[in-house]
Amino acid sequence: MMNVLFLEIDTRSSWALTSAGPGFIAAFLRQYGHDINLMRIKPEDSPREIIEKIIKKAPDIIGISLTSRIWPRAAKLVFAIKKKVKVPVIAGGLFPTFAPKIVLAAEGFDHVCIGEGEHAMLDLITCLEKGDDPRKKTIDNIWTAHATRPQLRKPAKDLDVLPFVARDFLNETHGVVHMFTQRGCPFLCSYCAAGALANLYGKGYVRRRSVENVIKELAKIKDQGGLNYVIFLDDTFTLNLKWIKNFCRYYKERIGVPFSIQARADTVTPDILFLLAKAGCHHLTFGVESGSLKVRKKVLSRSMTDRQIVNAFAWAKAAGILVTANYMIGLPNETPEDIDMTLELNARLNPDDFGWAVFHPFPGTLLFDLCKNESFLPENWYELPANNTHSILNMPGLTKNDISKYVKKFNQMHEKKQIERYGQYFSDNRTWVEDHSL
Repeated sequence: MMNVLFLEIDTRSSWALTSAGPGFIAAFLRQYGHDINLMRIKPEDSPREIIEKIIKKAPDIIGISLTSRIWPRAAKLVFAIKKKVKVPVIAGGLFPTFAPKIVLAAEGFDHVCIGEGEHAMLDLITCLEKGDDPRKKTIDNIWTAHATRPQLRKPAKDLDVLPFVARDFLNETHGVVHMFTQRGCPFLCSYCAAGALANLYGKGYVRRRSVENVIKELAKIKDQGGLNYVIFLDDTFTLNLKWIKNFCRYYKERIGVPFSIQARADTVTPDILFLLAKAGCHHLTFGVESGSLKVRKKVLSRSMTDRQIVNAFAWAKAAGILVTANYMIGLPNETPEDIDMTLELNARLNPDDFGWAVFHPFPGTLLFDLCKNESFLPENWYELPANNTHSILNMPGLTKNDISKYVKKFNQMHEKKQIERYGQYFSDNRTWVEDHSL
């Protein structure tokens, strides 16, 4: 039996949902008798405090799921940890998948997992448990420092055979449960993790659990008395009309609690939205991203029209579903006039709420390559913080000062929207955005 410790490294707050990847891997490895635990590292925790806690847990291997946002802090922490804790460290997640050389070049990291990790992690810890040297083994998806890049193993075809996620890893509270019904997305948006993974794996990466499997997991949680609301985290929930119809039928009959989803405006119809609303869908988030058709089509690879977007919002409201719109600003080759069009479209849509983020280029995406080729990207990009309010790009047509002014404008608009909804004494100018982090 191996003692595997996953570290969840928070950079801004510790109230949010933890990374989902370790929860899926934990559930899979526990089937084989391994002891899998999670330690959450708060923003205020010092390296000394973290190291003391790790030593007490005596892990055989440490795993960390990384995004671009987490990487700068993680690199410093792992450097400090390995000076005192002499166990292997493996990094998985989106940043190591698309920037593995940067991770392996950082002192303290022994392995990276490229792509999906359940079977790869099992193979690695089996190798370590036997006392074998991973550098002399061929483990698909596992790139060991000072060894050659591995082959990419085919992703699991049938998601139903995988165990349900280890919910003790997810930090869920108040009966609010988070669900994934699929892996992958058929849309190749130029900025998004889903598009990057689809390009990495190629055809066949999009897979979905059966309705029966999804309902079985939710029914189990409900029977345990811990289900009040469900948040489906699929990038585009509204795929496959037959699946949606079956889901709505069985969800209403057997689960019956309100839920929220994410969707694209060009994947919904009035009938689908009324069906979802009848089943209990209370909230829907649309990724609008930009009010400029030029930006959507030529920059973001999202060719939906203004009419499709306007109709989708109107249909959702008519079905009685609360609607949130998400936007990005500071995109490559975007102009102030393009951002003005985003503000104008938001006013036209009049969503119940909206979120926004300053664009950050993530490795593996087409826009990362564009920013690099256009010299918008600084050489030390991986050392810079990936946050929602500041741009790291150097663009002649849209300056950092321009972007800051629009951030202020979006903040003011959001605060006004919150006051309209909740009263004049309520003010919350924090952004809430869909996270496409890599």
